[in-house]
This record gives sequence, structure tokens and C-alpha cells, in this order.
Amino acid sequence: MKKTILHYPDPRLREVSKPIKQFDQKLKTLAYDMLETMYDAKGIGLAAPQVGELINLLVIDSRPRRSRDIKKDDDESEAIQTPLELKIEQPLVVINPKIIAKKGSTVFDEGCLSVPSFYETVKRALWIELEYQDLDGNTRRIQTDGLLAIVIQHEMDHLEGTLFIDRISFTKSQKIKKQIEKQGYPTKPEVDKDQEAL
Repeated sequence: MKKTILHYPDPRLREVSKPIKQFDQKLKTLAYDMLETMYDAKGIGLAAPQVGELINLLVIDSRPRRSRDIKKDDDESEAIQTPLELKIEQPLVVINPKIIAKKGSTVFDEGCLSVPSFYETVKRALWIELEYQDLDGNTRRIQTDGLLAIVIQHEMDHLEGTLFIDRISFTKSQKIKKQIEKQGYPTKPEVDKDQEAL
């Protein structure tokens, strides 16, 4: 069942999430509901706090849309996945994530389902090694780079109550926050159709 995505400045987006200790059907249902919500919103990542659940759970699918069996115009340009990204089965359900190693840096124009219609360039690690648990509680490790590494880092920020607008310059961040507080969110976002929200 589709969930409601919280938007900044909802205070729940600033809370720190708790580790998951119980791996049951309720958790699986929430993960599937979050995937449905993410796909419906045309996102590529969603963290549990974004739907009001303050637990360490992320869902991610950074593959090109054609790879996700989502209908899209034939003229859509395909994003290129790196060899490391291609090794990882998606969609990905990530529980209690920890980045245990990272290398390099990269920048990407990030958006967010909780701050819709705004995009800004954010600096992230280029390569990461992630340890997490799956829906059955099994510990897993992956190494990735490319868009998947960016999405993982973006979504993990949500577990700490951090938004991408906290990772840009103070001036740009304040401009966005003031615009939202004064005018709200645009009803018809004027953004590039190929940009996707994390």
C-alpha cells in the first residue's frame, strides 16, 4: 500500500532513526510498501523516515527505468551503469546500513522526494563498501560506485535526520528553505524530465 511521503520542513525528517532488531512480516510489508511508494513517485531511493517510520530501512532502485519494467517514452536516454553497479541485484532493501570503507569523491545534482522540485550539486564519496542486513536479517556486504553509491549515501543521511540541502552551501540552503517557507512547493515542477529524485 502506497505511503505518504513527508516533505520538509516536517520535523520527523530531522529525527534520528533506530536500528531494526525484529525481522518479521511487518517489516517486509513496510519494505514492499516503500518500494511501491518510491516507484509511484518516480524516485530511485526512499528511506523509512521519509514515510514517518523512524527505523534504519532503505529501499533503492537506481537502474535505468527500462530495466525496472516501468513504462517510459521510447526516447528516454539510458543511464550507464558501472560494472560494480551491474553486479548488484536491484531493487535493494537495506537494513541497518554501515559504510565501512569509502574512496574518492564525486559530485551529482541531487534531488529528494522530501524536498520535491529542488536540485543542487552535492559532493559524495565516489566508491563505498556497505555492510547491511537483508529482510531475513542476514548480514551482507557490497562494494559499489556510480549512481548507486550516491543514492545509498543520500538515503543513509535520512537515517540521521540530514537532508541533501544540509550538504550544500549555507547561502543556497537558506535560499531553498526560505522559498519553501514563503511560497511552498511548486505545483508543477519545472525540472528536467530525466532528473530523478533520491
